[in-house]
This record gives sequence, structure tokens and C-alpha cells, in this order.
Amino acid sequence: MKTVSLRRRVTLTTTIVSGVVLIVVAFTVHVLFAVVVNRSENAMLTDRVQLAKTLTQEGVSPDELIARVDTKSVRARLVLPDGRSFGSLTRKNADDSTVKSRSARLTGGGQLNDARLTLQIDAPLLSRVQERLGFLLSIATAGAIAVIAAGLWFGVPRALAPLDAMTRLARDIARGQLGRRLNPSRTDTELGRTAAAFDEMLDTLEGALHDTTAAEARARASEQRIRTFVGDAAHELRTPVAGIRALAEAVIQQPADADPEDRQRMHLLLVREAHRAGRLIDDLLDLARIDAGLQLRPTPVELRDLATAQLDRMRMLHPHMDFHLTGGSVTVTADPERITQILANLLNNACQASLNTGTVTVDIRDLGGTVELSVADTGPGIAPEDRERVFDRLVRLDAARDHRADGSGLGLPIARGLARAHGGDLTCVAPPPDQPGARFVLSLPHS
Repeated sequence: MKTVSLRRRVTLTTTIVSGVVLIVVAFTVHVLFAVVVNRSENAMLTDRVQLAKTLTQEGVSPDELIARVDTKSVRARLVLPDGRSFGSLTRKNADDSTVKSRSARLTGGGQLNDARLTLQIDAPLLSRVQERLGFLLSIATAGAIAVIAAGLWFGVPRALAPLDAMTRLARDIARGQLGRRLNPSRTDTELGRTAAAFDEMLDTLEGALHDTTAAEARARASEQRIRTFVGDAAHELRTPVAGIRALAEAVIQQPADADPEDRQRMHLLLVREAHRAGRLIDDLLDLARIDAGLQLRPTPVELRDLATAQLDRMRMLHPHMDFHLTGGSVTVTADPERITQILANLLNNACQASLNTGTVTVDIRDLGGTVELSVADTGPGIAPEDRERVFDRLVRLDAARDHRADGSGLGLPIARGLARAHGGDLTCVAPPPDQPGARFVLSLPHS
């Protein structure tokens, strides 16, 4: 199997995405500066013309008028009816159509009656300012990209060091070298809790090896669970990694004239996917301790907003499917990350069951004391005798429903465990008689 350095891949991908974002920001700033300058030029010329007309009505002399309107940023040329001219703007420059200018016929008393005034922006001054701004933006963007790349190159190995330790321990265990432990310094972090779970499983395994034959059988089962743990991690991490890769490729391939709001939405989805991938290690630990209860961070959550965000992600990952969201806005007190994980599991299962060509509908209903969020697909459906069995761990249905080649069957058990930790439940119910597919209902207590 051909592999590449994770350090190099993370550094390169993050640097490219950051570079694209910085270049787009720099280009946007430059364009906005040009727009502001253009508006300022028009406003300045209009104000100077109005000032000249006012001064003409007051009967000022040509010299006084030129002194008021001819400045460093705006050049003026005043031609009287008798042919005399005033101002720093030469006739040759006044006829230059490439520079923004404004002409007006003055009316009033005295020498200025029927005089012609030409105003012109000092183009060289503005050009120097724009060139200076472009140069500074280019230097700042290049420097930022270099700093990001250097920081990632030296920072990623340190961030991945705990994973290397776990990998080495897993290999030693697979070779039969028991007795070693990770001994995490802290157990209140994601990696700390995972390392503690590893150590707990190893303690159970080694203790079982000293018991009777039946205990030895349990120890072998524990060893198998360790191997299964690696498969579970691969299954759970596949979805967010695929989302991050798809969104990163979409951002890189966007044209320069793409809608900034669409680009910003993709960046936001990319950040959400990266954050959720970091939380998946907690979910694997929660699976081992699901019966003992989970530590939640409940806050007021708007279910429709979470559903909208997840559907946006699914539209990016499954462009050939149709996604619909119905129901009103409902707020519940729950852990938004855990509810997001439940939605992601349900939507991923629905897309897999529909072979990425069907329709998925998310419906939200407020039933008073309970809030129900249902996810329905147009796939082959689930047989009545399997609607409860799908929530058993490591259970996969027949090939008509489950199209994954190597899924671990943990998505729905995790989702149900998270739902029950919130005081709710997750069930598979029969769809309406005239509708195909499967329907899962998440029930949560109302705030």
C-alpha cells in the first residue's frame, strides 16, 4: 500500500487552503480599495464643481477661485471667455481621456460668467498609493503563508506524538508484549481519556490471562475487542476526513470570481468538519463507557440550524442526492456537538442506503414536552424484525440495506447512546404506507 507522510499531507493541505484564503482576502482588499478610491474621486470632483459654482455666484476673482479648487489631489484649469487660462492643469493634460476629470460651465457675475472649468484627479498620486498597497499586500500574504507552513511543519509532529505512542503500543500488544501501559499524565482530555481506556482494557486482558480456561477465553475476547477498536476508529474517522478532503478540494478549485458568501460558507463547513474530527476520539471512548453515562455540555440548541448545517455538508459530499428540511424552529437544551454527531450518523446511513441517488428528508416537530427529529430516506428500507437489531453493536444488515464494504456497525449504537444520555431516545419506525425507505426518529425532551 502506497502511503505518504501525514506530517507532509497536513502541512501541504493546510498551507494551500490558508494560502488560497489569504490571496483571496488580499485581492478583495485591493479591489475594495479601488472601489473606494473611485467613489472618493467622483465625490471629490462633484464637491469641487459645486464649490466653483458657489464661488462664481459670489463674484470672486479667477485667481481666488483657482486657489480654492486647485489642490494637490485635484488639478484645475479655468478658461475665461476672453481666452485667458488659470490653474495648474495644462491643456494637454486636460484633454487626456484616460484620467478621471470633470468639466463645468460657470454662470454668474463678473469675469467668471460663461467661463469653462476643468477638474482632473492627480492620477500619479493615486497610482503610487495603489501600487504601494498592492506591494504591501503581496509581501504580507507571502510572509503569512511562509509562517503558516513553517509553523505546521514543526508543530504537526509534536501534535501527532501521542498517536505515535499509541501506535507503538498497539504493535507491541499485537506481538504479545503485554505489561506495558501508556500511563497518561492527564485523563481529562480526549487523548488522555483514550489512553486511559487503552490501559483499562489491557489491565482486564492481562488479569484474565491468569484465570481459568473460561477466563482465558474472555481474555482472548478482550484482545479481539482491541483489534475491533482500531476498525471502529477507522470507520468513525472516515466520514469527517472525507468531508474535509471534499471541502478542501472544492475551495482550491473555486474560480477567482466565485461568490464570496459561497466561499465563506465552504470555509465554515471545513472548520466544522475539522472540529468534529477532533471530537470523534471522544465518541469512541463514549462507546466503551456508554452504559456508565456520558459527560455532556448542554446549551440552548436550535435544531433547525444544526440540521441546516449538516444538510449543507451532505450536499457537498453527495451532490447527486436530494435533501429536504421541513418543520419549524425548535430550541432544546443539549450538547450541540453530540446532537451534530447523531445527525451525521443518521444522514450518512441514509445516503449509503439510497446509493447516493435518492432523497433524504429531515423533519422537526414540537410535540409539547418532546421534540422529534426524523430522518427518512428512499432506500430499500429495514425489515420490521431488524428495526431494533440495527442498534446492536457491530450488527450489519443484509447487502440490500448496508452498502459499506468494511463498516463496523457502530454509528447507530453510538447515536442511540448519545440520545439516551440526553434523556431522549433514537428509534427506527415504520415509514408511512405510501413511502419507501427507512425512518429514524430522534426524541429529545423540550427545553
